[in-house]
Amino acid sequence: MSDIVSEINKRRTFAIISHPDAGKTTLTEKLLLYGGAINLAGSVKGKKTAKHAVSDWMEIEKQRGISVTSSVMQFKYKGYCINILDTPGHQDFSEDTYRTLMAADCAVMVIDGSKGVENQTIKLFKVCVMRHIPIITFINKMDRDSKSPYDLLEDIENVLGINTCPINWPIGSGKEFKGVYDRKSKKVLAFTANNGQKEVLKEEFSLDDPQLDSHLAYGQKDILLDDVELLDGAGDEFDLDAVRRGELTPVFFGSALTNFGVEPFLEEFLNLTTPPLPRESNDGLIEPTKDPFSAFVFKIQANMNKNHRDRIAFMRICSGKFDKDMEVFHMQGNKKIKLSQPQQIMAQEREIVSEAYAGDIIGVFDPGIFSIGDTVCTPSHKFSFKGIPTFAPEHFCLVRQKDTMKRKQFIKGTNQIAQEGAIQIFQELDAGMEEVIVGVVGVLQFDVLKHRLNNEYNVDIIMENLPFRFIRWIKNDESVDVKSLDLASDTKRIQDLKGNHLLLFTSEWSIDWALEHNKDLELTEFGNV
Repeated sequence: MSDIVSEINKRRTFAIISHPDAGKTTLTEKLLLYGGAINLAGSVKGKKTAKHAVSDWMEIEKQRGISVTSSVMQFKYKGYCINILDTPGHQDFSEDTYRTLMAADCAVMVIDGSKGVENQTIKLFKVCVMRHIPIITFINKMDRDSKSPYDLLEDIENVLGINTCPINWPIGSGKEFKGVYDRKSKKVLAFTANNGQKEVLKEEFSLDDPQLDSHLAYGQKDILLDDVELLDGAGDEFDLDAVRRGELTPVFFGSALTNFGVEPFLEEFLNLTTPPLPRESNDGLIEPTKDPFSAFVFKIQANMNKNHRDRIAFMRICSGKFDKDMEVFHMQGNKKIKLSQPQQIMAQEREIVSEAYAGDIIGVFDPGIFSIGDTVCTPSHKFSFKGIPTFAPEHFCLVRQKDTMKRKQFIKGTNQIAQEGAIQIFQELDAGMEEVIVGVVGVLQFDVLKHRLNNEYNVDIIMENLPFRFIRWIKNDESVDVKSLDLASDTKRIQDLKGNHLLLFTSEWSIDWALEHNKDLELTEFGNV
């Protein structure tokens, strides 16, 4: 048992979140470089080259140069076993991102030094706050002209409402960026870029070292001394407990593209974060090191390997140890099963695993039995983890196949992509599956749907935009007769694939009308997966 505890305590599982183009994928690759997981970072900048980011494996991602689906990567570094969940930064992929955050113990928030806090960062931050996830901030792109570090800290505090504590401090920005001052060691870390290789030249200087003057530009040393004095006197005190409660974010400055500050960030990150945390279930808190094996499904991805037409269920192990041929109990299916072909995944590369521990992410072959939010556990200790919320779509389309002979492929494709959580599918009451209403959190998912149905299922579709802007689940579904509700003429009655009833509205006025004219009706913005 002590071996299991030791292995679990080495685990760190975190998600990287950011607004598009803040450099999140580049930072992920540099972390993998330091862990020895890859030898050369793919050029995320030059998308016209044959190189693509390791974590961007889907064809549409390579074409557009953005992360569409969340990727899972594992690497080892100085005795730790690190699981990175690289989430899509694009605003149109937030549903998948929200779910991925459910599998993380903490989040690294990447901010562009020239732009500060951007819209998507705010949305993702709110999900972290909802889950009390500790947040560690990496302010990126200091090798480009950036805002004042004081303005950036103020931006984080005012917009996100969280206190900040800089762990290091930048010296200049853009062409004048000379490195960072490490507040703990009281040393200046001067870096020289080296084309993305990890063997960067690293020099350390104390503040009173005469050689420091020749490394810095004119006037930079005086500014640095003033900054250090101000930070030590007026800045927020570092408080590890406040960090772990999600009330204080440690802030690092650096440049992922040129490697400035990445390794010091990684080393300090491991000190700041905890091993896997307990999870809530209907049987109380499940402790990672004390309870036997348990896991939950947070992501399903079909056709990761087009040649095999396979479907992978990603599971976050929450407690105990997983062994390759062990028998587990699938709570939602109410039966014992073997998790077949367990694998750990580096983007599209896979490796069969014989064992894994709490904190690890494994992918298992899914013959169609798993749904997002499902629990698997040891048959002797049965319980279910709390469900993952379904976020309300904001855009709606009527979708049907062009070729009526391909009805079977159309139904299979839309259902599988819906089960992954990328889209949500609804039907009008008493309607067949010849056409469906598709709801998405962001409009780019319609492009992804069209691309994937054509590419993976050989189905061409016709899409017709719908005017609806709001969707509500009927909370008291059992006690309400949906067909007899008194609703405004622009409100549509629909159901999801599980038979739950919902209402689509074009305006908030229509929602108010429905509630005023149906006194027993209860509506909610969230469903449960």
